[in-house]
Amino acid sequence: MARVKATFWHRTKFKLSGLLLLLPVYFLYQALHPSFPASLSQQQIGAYQVAPMPLDLAQPYQHDGAYIKDFMVLFHQGNPDDIRQAFMSIGPAPLSFTTLQDGDLGILHGSRYGQHVHALTPEYISDADRIWLTIESWQGEQHTVSWPVPADWLAG
Repeated sequence: MARVKATFWHRTKFKLSGLLLLLPVYFLYQALHPSFPASLSQQQIGAYQVAPMPLDLAQPYQHDGAYIKDFMVLFHQGNPDDIRQAFMSIGPAPLSFTTLQDGDLGILHGSRYGQHVHALTPEYISDADRIWLTIESWQGEQHTVSWPVPADWLAG
């Protein structure tokens, strides 16, 4: 049965539904081509040469009652399998191993291609804070290294 009145809505709803089907293509492209900020400088820590890369430039977010910032730690030298445990935090001083071992945040995890970490951080990052990475080997040796916080992370 044909419609007697051909309104604007009846003439264009089919075209609108076709445009709506194109939206997933845009979001799929974004998901397959992510862009990340540049990694921080490489530093030697024990037998490893590492460079942390933040996953975004946003302020820390709250997760399980603590504020965290996401990083990927790239190992340019050394085998991550030789690490017993490693933690990352942001603050004026590195957190102790006993404090970091109490929870599940701040622990490096992943593969030899890249370690992911939810670094523990204060709610607002200040210029007195640094990015701290602490590594413990299977022999019990602990090594700590730090990076300055980039200026565009500071809460203004």
